[in-house]
Amino acid sequence: MPPPIIDFRLGDVLRLRKPHPCGGFEWQVVRLGADIGLECLTCHRRVLLERREVEKRTKKIVSRGPEIQDDGQQTREA
Repeated sequence: MPPPIIDFRLGDVLRLRKPHPCGGFEWQVVRLGADIGLECLTCHRRVLLERREVEKRTKKIVSRGPEIQDDGQQTREA
């Protein structure tokens, strides 16, 4: 059975299983699609990884980005 698909949002902060060489564990989602763009919150390096690879490496979602409504408007979570 395949692992569940994680619903990533722009602005999400993820904690990955292994540290970046700079020592940072937390990354912010900066691009969505088949590939996901991440920015290290320690050194600000940007990487582009396949969605499946990000899903495997994600340990937890530290904070969620704003939710996009169907009409294209953004909302803030309380």
